[in-house]
Amino acid sequence: MPEKNKKGMEFKMKPKISVILPTYNESENINDLISEISYYISKYTREPIEFILVDDDSPDKTWEVVQECFKEDHRVKVIRRTEERGLASAIRRGIQESRGDIIVWLDCDFSMPPYKIPELINKIHQGYDICVGSKFIKGGKDVRGPVDAWTAVVLSGIMSNFIRYMLGFAFKDYTSGFVAARREVFNEIRFGGDYGEYFIEFIYKARKKEYKIIEIPYYCIPRRFGVSKTGTNFREYFKKGWKYVWLTVRLKFNLEETDKNRK
Repeated sequence: MPEKNKKGMEFKMKPKISVILPTYNESENINDLISEISYYISKYTREPIEFILVDDDSPDKTWEVVQECFKEDHRVKVIRRTEERGLASAIRRGIQESRGDIIVWLDCDFSMPPYKIPELINKIHQGYDICVGSKFIKGGKDVRGPVDAWTAVVLSGIMSNFIRYMLGFAFKDYTSGFVAARREVFNEIRFGGDYGEYFIEFIYKARKKEYKIIEIPYYCIPRRFGVSKTGTNFREYFKKGWKYVWLTVRLKFNLEETDKNRK
């Protein structure tokens, strides 16, 4: 139904699909990404869509680039954060600001293909609570190349196998972060962390609560422009990887959680 202003006059449709875009130095990618996501979703459904960009005050002014390009597009909301940082908190902020019945998020570097988003959404329409793009099921693959160093591919596979060994083999890609979910899921599930480790906790809690989850395959490809946020050498990957390991161990053995963002 259309939303109404204080006088009861209709002015625009309430979005049914919210796409959250957490960004940091993605000015070369972001405008094309928004345009392509909009194109592929509009081919699949006429349901109203909104984009919520949560930018951590990027030095390359990603937030400003989007504001200028989409200043006439009421579907695009830009949030510039100057005092808070982190991928997980950006996604949480996007969820808080969103209004859609289906919430989607993904990396903003084109490593996760926009044309797959309608497939994610379709699984929610079919009755699933969560649909995850997976590199590690049949038909999926991690094919990142020179821009995202080979260590990302190798360590991602090692990390995923370790997490599956600890938390269960039924789910394949605990390092994904390419997802669509019903809004109601976030009434029960909170997640913490400051980088990609948040996704482990999100899926682990969703499985414990017996939400209906499905994975669909996708090819994780090299980023189109810019520098990887995960790291550019083994030392940087290893440093972030310890957060994944520690969170997995804590979940496995039910160690006390103190993060206020978790539930």
